[in-house]
Amino acid sequence: MTSVATNAEKRWIGKAVGRGCIVCRNLGYGASPAEWHHIREGQGAAQRAGNFLGLSLCPNHHRLGGSGVAIHAGQKTWENLYGTELDLLDQTIEELA
Repeated sequence: MTSVATNAEKRWIGKAVGRGCIVCRNLGYGASPAEWHHIREGQGAAQRAGNFLGLSLCPNHHRLGGSGVAIHAGQKTWENLYGTELDLLDQTIEELA
């Protein structure tokens, strides 16, 4: 069952996604259109974190880019290249504070 995002969650996600993909920005590519990735770190199998605990990622860095590019195509490799979900979540929180 999927939970419906509250207005506060929608505003938070909108602010983060509006800044563009955090990986693209960190690589110096500038802001690129992004979508919301719920972090998996610290969650049970097949579970995702709540709506405040996520990252803004472009489709390539989120799900389309293949191994080493998309987090869903190989999280460990992705994190070795771009940082852990928790590190990028900390960066997101600092930027939006």
